[in-house]
Amino acid sequence: MEVGIGLPATIPGVERQQLLEWARRAEARGFSSLGTIDRIVYPNYEPLIALAAAAAVTERIRLATTILIVPYRANGALVAKQAATLDHLSNGRLVFGVAVGGREDDYEASGADFHARGRRFEEMLDQWQRIWAGEELGTAGAIGPQPPDGRPTLIIGGTADVTYERAARYGDGWIMGGGAPDQFRDGVAKLDAAWQAAGRAGAPRKMSLAYFALGDGATEAADRYLNHYYAFLGEIAGMIVASAATDAATVNQYIQAFSDAGCDELVLFPCSPDPDQVDLLADAIA
Repeated sequence: MEVGIGLPATIPGVERQQLLEWARRAEARGFSSLGTIDRIVYPNYEPLIALAAAAAVTERIRLATTILIVPYRANGALVAKQAATLDHLSNGRLVFGVAVGGREDDYEASGADFHARGRRFEEMLDQWQRIWAGEELGTAGAIGPQPPDGRPTLIIGGTADVTYERAARYGDGWIMGGGAPDQFRDGVAKLDAAWQAAGRAGAPRKMSLAYFALGDGATEAADRYLNHYYAFLGEIAGMIVASAATDAATVNQYIQAFSDAGCDELVLFPCSPDPDQVDLLADAIA
């Protein structure tokens, strides 16, 4: 199983140099991907812009939206162009993880209909296939640039039953946006069943997320950031805080447990923007 690392792009107060140094170190230490998560109503960096910055200072590491909430980005053609641009600029390194999200305030802020997000999501997924295939839409032809491999790697996020059907119909795999290895194993079974029912060849890519904080002040960093980010979940925020890996043994337990559950890549997200966290994580799993 591969191990990726999240960018600290969602941690309030992160600065330019921290993010760029984080990306450089993550590539140097051999992580498989740099991940981002997404909100509007929060003081985070926009994910595609953050990954574009990371692309400029790296050459190998994949650039992953894990995930991008797309239905509140009302212009599907523009989203397809943004993804294709990042994929092209990075020489095909974009892993385009997308989902519907569940925060009504983000939809309200963007002027999108929260209750129509599932229908809008499928419309966008269908539209992207045509755009990335080069369908001509006007006098100038297709919407470009053309992604190097035909389209970005497309990963569908979520846990509702329809998620697995969407992944099998449109995507290259599935990502679980938080949860235990046993929950992931259940999702893998649903994904594999949907993949077979759709007559898809090969095997879907299977990804998941977890949080970490290491070194001095690790517990405090996890408590401060995760309680703030997940405050909208009430008491559940405390459970997320408690799940963060704050020592090397727990990091490795997570890696082993997700690998045993059939995960192809686990992306570990930080609770501190200090680039030293990259080295602490790399050393913990060496």
